[in-house]
Amino acid sequence: MVPSLFAYGLLQCLVKFLQTQNIVFPMMICSGITTFLHILICWVMVFKSGLGFRGAALANSISNWFNVLLLVLYVKLSPSCAKTWTGFSKEAFQNIFTFLRLAIPSAIMVCLEMWSFEMMVLLSGLLPNPKLQTSALSICLNTAATVWMIPFGLSGAVSTRVSNELGAGNPEAARLAVNVVIAMAIFEALLVGSILVLIRNILGYAYSNEVEVVKYVAALLPLVATSNLLDSLQCVLSGYFRQC
Repeated sequence: MVPSLFAYGLLQCLVKFLQTQNIVFPMMICSGITTFLHILICWVMVFKSGLGFRGAALANSISNWFNVLLLVLYVKLSPSCAKTWTGFSKEAFQNIFTFLRLAIPSAIMVCLEMWSFEMMVLLSGLLPNPKLQTSALSICLNTAATVWMIPFGLSGAVSTRVSNELGAGNPEAARLAVNVVIAMAIFEALLVGSILVLIRNILGYAYSNEVEVVKYVAALLPLVATSNLLDSLQCVLSGYFRQC
């Protein structure tokens, strides 16, 4: 998984570079291609190569690097980026310390949030039936991370919109964008939460055939739905505050 971290770092730089220019459709295409390819890579690495779970980790690294390669080629070859990407220069390091003063606290904030979820999985090992409860909790956290991708996308959208409007001197348009994305986040969270509650008794079978695990997952999913509502608002508001 370590090589994947470097790919993810480069990927986020490319994503932000394109987002600030309102270039989002090519990113969606690149991500879609990578996703379909990732399924094939996982199948080959896990089952055909005999690597098992190590193959899954290797597949993640390969897919992330492939996504980076696609975006690099787009930035390099697309006329949309001809004026904004002029190559590397020493000028990029002029305000590096100002950047680090913002980047380091932001990185710590993200790490603490992610570590809090991982800590829950570790602490679940201290429960009376750790195998069962850790399995159920891992499934719920994976489900929460999956549905969180929707407000995460809204967060990126409002970030770009607010920064562009404020840069253009249109605070009213920026305020309107925030109000719209908050309404969208609430609607999305209520819709997704309702679906999770409705399918709570069968969703666990997507991960496990153990009936007891499925029952534990069903009991936890209403909490996941509630958490998703609050987390959706937190996510989109974070996207707004990053640009203020």
